[in-house]
Amino acid sequence: MKYNVKTEGEFKYIEAGEGKSIVLLHGLMGTLEDFAGAADYFSKKGYHVLVPELPIYTLPIIKTNIKNLAKYVKNFMDFKGIPETTLIGNSLGGHVSLYVTKTYPELVHSLVLTGSSGLYENAMGDTYPKRGDYEYIKAKTEAVFYDPKTATKKMVDDLFETVNDRNCAIRILALAKSAIRHNMANDLPDIKIPTCLIWGKQDGVTPPNVAEDFNKLMPNSELFWVDKCGHAPMMEHPDLFNDIVDAWFQKNNIQ
Repeated sequence: MKYNVKTEGEFKYIEAGEGKSIVLLHGLMGTLEDFAGAADYFSKKGYHVLVPELPIYTLPIIKTNIKNLAKYVKNFMDFKGIPETTLIGNSLGGHVSLYVTKTYPELVHSLVLTGSSGLYENAMGDTYPKRGDYEYIKAKTEAVFYDPKTATKKMVDDLFETVNDRNCAIRILALAKSAIRHNMANDLPDIKIPTCLIWGKQDGVTPPNVAEDFNKLMPNSELFWVDKCGHAPMMEHPDLFNDIVDAWFQKNNIQ
């Protein structure tokens, strides 16, 4: 998909298509490109697709947390004049989606969560990414996916640059700690809107048992598995991911 990234005020985002809105939220180490396949597909299926860049590295350190990322999404929706939407979130983006739903329930009528944090996340293994160790970063990036070739050199290079920037590194740690503090286990039973869970069977970051726990705790959820897939189904198996979401949208009359 070829797209233009818009920058307006504090917001940087992709926008495509017309119709019922869907807002897609990337993960902690993610970028706008993570949902490029989904944005392209659904913008051609009669949806107004918005992919905002979460201000992970630009918020003041004291405000770098799940709560303020959720507030940012609310402000973005207000800015774009979107009264209500479907939120689609991967990893940290899923966690933010859940917190938006908890805090601003009037804004969200349905959820799609894929490899979402919020219950448990093994973000980069047992240790924080080693600054200056390219091969370590390469191995950890590849481990996010079932097929290590999904981790392109650009992806590895970008992450290596990020973790070697002290300001970025501090914010990654702050968000990792915030994710632990803002565990959603007690909130999930109260989130009763239709929720689609899409999980890689080989997800090592938020393992399959996490998906099962989400499905048990959320009263109106449906769980779909993607085989030979790690933490980002929309990147490793974009066509299947889009088909699952599209069919679920139609089943739940989200169109």
